[in-house]
Amino acid sequence: MEKIYFDYNASTPLAPEVVEVMKPLLTDFYGNPSALHWAGVPVKDLLHAARRQVAQLLNCSAEEIIFTSGGSEANNTALKGYYFKNREKGNHIITSKIEHPAIINPCKFLEQVGAMVTYVGVDEYGRVLFEEIEKAITDETILISVMHANNETGTMQPVQEIGELAKRYGIAFHTDASQSVGKVDVNVEDLNADMLTIAGHKLYAPKGIGALYVRNGVQLEPLIHGAGHEFGLRAGTENTLLAVGLGKACELAIEQLEKNNMREHTDYFWRRLQEEFGDQVVLNGHPEKRLPNTLNVNFVGRVGQEILSAIPGLAASTGSACHAGSVELSPVLKEMGVAENVGMGAIRFSLGRDSTREEIDRVVALIKGVY
Repeated sequence: MEKIYFDYNASTPLAPEVVEVMKPLLTDFYGNPSALHWAGVPVKDLLHAARRQVAQLLNCSAEEIIFTSGGSEANNTALKGYYFKNREKGNHIITSKIEHPAIINPCKFLEQVGAMVTYVGVDEYGRVLFEEIEKAITDETILISVMHANNETGTMQPVQEIGELAKRYGIAFHTDASQSVGKVDVNVEDLNADMLTIAGHKLYAPKGIGALYVRNGVQLEPLIHGAGHEFGLRAGTENTLLAVGLGKACELAIEQLEKNNMREHTDYFWRRLQEEFGDQVVLNGHPEKRLPNTLNVNFVGRVGQEILSAIPGLAASTGSACHAGSVELSPVLKEMGVAENVGMGAIRFSLGRDSTREEIDRVVALIKGVY
């Protein structure tokens, strides 16, 4: 069976260079990085080097990088950690209606323990309504969290402007950059971010590793209490193996950003779909302010999952869920106001570094065959 992988927003393969730097840690570097003897010190050095590599990608200091088990833990640490440490300043949080569940569900939990959360809407392109955020600010607002780019549509959010707004009001600002890191330039100073989330498996690093950038001076309550690992913010012996993998992936990302041609590929993909399907294919997300690798389209009058099921060799994802013959749109498409008869045909194609035009042409031909 012919196999084509266009689901890089869900997970990326490990970069070969990442595999190579991790191999020695499987056998030779087994000491605890907290130990002061010959077995521990070299491991601690590797951990510090990985932290510096992540920091270089984000333009921050190594001491501002906290290694986590992934994006979900980083988001939970940012939201819960900031709320519990700073709730004497206020109890109000602002986020958007199109955030990943790793933001929405921690917010729902915090509502159960006293937080007030405002969920702001988006326009037809899936961009957060900036004016709604400003209107939502009160004297009790302590934190704003808005993703850098939407995982389904790829739409980039006005994060820099939101960060400036938060700074003006003295409010902490967090952004989930799990989908954008490695695809576009992510600079914490340009984004005015106080906290920022990374997920390794979106970045050609292993699953089970991520990082949270925490600006110097931002106070968080740890989710895991114990010894003072990760500058006191995450107890537990560090997973140096995966941290080294993430560090190398971040180093590679700096190089890849300079020669990124994924935008050319997705633009070509969109042109080919329009040529073959005309007005039967509709774009979801912003036509320009979108991740360079992401193309989310509706095949009007069709069901996205049925198209993918007919092409078992194609790995992509849908924007709708099928339940007993009915189709339910994703919350993101609903918030964008996409009609059900249009959005039920949603498919997200997310390309990677090794994707080719030949694969794109093959996918267009396969979909045409299903039609």
